[in-house]
This record gives sequence, C-alpha cells and structure tokens, in this order.
Amino acid sequence: MRAVPRVLNRVLIGLVGLVLLVIGGSVLAVGLGLDPPSWWIHDSRHDVLLSDAERTRWRDEDWWWPVVIAVLAVLVLLALWWLAANLRRRRLTEVLVDTGDGEGALLRGRALESVLTSEAARAEGVQRSRARLTGRRLAPEARVRLRLEPHVDPGTALDDLTTQALAHARDSAGLASLPTEVRLRGVKHGAERVS
Repeated sequence: MRAVPRVLNRVLIGLVGLVLLVIGGSVLAVGLGLDPPSWWIHDSRHDVLLSDAERTRWRDEDWWWPVVIAVLAVLVLLALWWLAANLRRRRLTEVLVDTGDGEGALLRGRALESVLTSEAARAEGVQRSRARLTGRRLAPEARVRLRLEPHVDPGTALDDLTTQALAHARDSAGLASLPTEVRLRGVKHGAERVS
C-alpha cells in the first residue's frame, strides 16, 4: 500500500475538520438558543436531527438496508486504509547486518542515512546531499538527493556516488545489493553584474 501523499492528506484532514467544526458549532449554537437561518437542518433547540417520518421513510424498501450497510462498510474501509497509510513508517528504522556467526546485528537506519549523506556531500561538486532508507530491514533501499554545482557533470556525480558512498554503505552493512533511487538537481545561480 502506498502512503497517502502529504498534500492530499492535509487537504482531506482539513476538509473533514472544517465540516465537523461547522456542523458541531452550529448544532451547539442552536442548542444554546441562537436562532438558526431558515434553510438550516434544525429549527429550534428542541428539534431532533431526524424525525420519526424521516427515519422510517425507506424502511419497507428492499434496497434500503443493503445500500446503507454497503455505504457504511465502504466508509469504514476507507477510514481504516487512511489510518493505516498515515501510521505506516516511511523510514527504515534498522538494518539487519550479517555478522557471519549466524546471529546478525541491528544497525540504526538513521546512522546509515547520516553516513551516506555526509559521504555523498564530500564528493566534488556536491553542494548538498540527503539520503533516506526505505524498504525492509533485510532488503533496504536508498533514496538519495544531490544538489550539484553548475559546473559538475551529472554522470560523473552519479558515478562517484555509486562507486564511493553507496559501495561503502553496502559493504559495511554486509548487503548483497542496495537498490538506490538518485535525484540530481543543479544549483541555480542568479545573474551577477560584472563591471
């Protein structure tokens, strides 16, 4: 299951929160004695949300209860999916290192990310780097972002990253492979006036 994109997640949470705030606040205001507008669902503080006639209107129809149950089931499944997507860890917290004695050791994911980031940043022409581990602890994957100086050849920077930082990380963690997604970005300098 892919994680819900951050922007979509925030928009959905904001919309749900706004709807709940407006409905709850208006019900509270009517309950406290304020006069609601003529189009509002409540008429007075003693009004009910659904009258007996509204509640029993569709009860005798054959399609009513299956539709209600199906809609509620879909809403529950969507809410559970959303909750699982938000609670899922996006970062790898630890990597299992084969020590050769059959036991293994755990390496912190942040420690490996830090080493990858600092070693990638030391390469010539790299202004800034950022590494992140994902995947499973037995089969980690890396995502590396490099911000390159304008004069640097992207192919050379990628080759340096592969043969140095990634190779060192893979070898030190005893991994057979370390699949990596690399994003390269060039630094944009503003125009300077020469006199």
